[in-house]
Amino acid sequence: MSYGLLKGKKGIIFGALNEQSIAWKVAERCHEEGAEFILSNAPIALRMGELNGLAEKTGSEVIGADATSTEDLDKLFDAAIAKFGKIDFILHSIGMSVNVRKGKHYTDMNYDWTEKGWDISAVSFHKVMRTAWAKDCMNEWGSILALTYIAAQRTFPDYNDMSDNKAYLESIARTFGYYWGDRKVRVNTVSQSPTVTTAGSGVKGFGGFLGYAEDMSPLGNASALECADYCVTLFSDLTKKVTMQNLFHDGGFSNTGVTQKVVEKYDI
Repeated sequence: MSYGLLKGKKGIIFGALNEQSIAWKVAERCHEEGAEFILSNAPIALRMGELNGLAEKTGSEVIGADATSTEDLDKLFDAAIAKFGKIDFILHSIGMSVNVRKGKHYTDMNYDWTEKGWDISAVSFHKVMRTAWAKDCMNEWGSILALTYIAAQRTFPDYNDMSDNKAYLESIARTFGYYWGDRKVRVNTVSQSPTVTTAGSGVKGFGGFLGYAEDMSPLGNASALECADYCVTLFSDLTKKVTMQNLFHDGGFSNTGVTQKVVEKYDI
């Protein structure tokens, strides 16, 4: 069901890879709610070819950009300004750990890989916002979001250095969010339940992790589509004064010490 919450709004969505991606679902829901947007991803992701189908479905333009490259971001935002004028929303759904991909343990990280993952997963958010800031291309009461995970606050061993990346990402949202307040733009992070995506499935033991979170969440895990619905509300005019927040969208997991389901599994 569409409510027209984003009618007339323009934006940029980073990170849609395939139908499993949260950013993909966000794009579909933003389109259904009346928004127009540019889809962007790294050149290597574009070569997979799936994003063109989403672009066709949503009437969107695809512009490749490496979010760690300020030159690429300059070109992307210049194209967005040429197309829309000022924009109303940005979604940063970008994350990757080379150490995780290559099976490097946290106690034995390759620091070159660590730096690359940090740049992709966290610093790129600053680069995106700095580019938007320098070009003064956000409308008043615009909304900038990044996706994160509770491993920024709690220890999940196999999440590896992505935990550090997400903690840095959330700090950027708070700090840059303060400055964006002068321009009446809000900046938040959404801490989503573990979700079956290409990135999430790459974490060792993900299946057990998913089941545990389900049992520990009073409302159950939030799906990618439910996360997209939440992002729509945060892009809408209904949340104008919500900023510098890390917003948990996790079925209550973040505030639950233990559940009866988990107790019963260990009750002897």
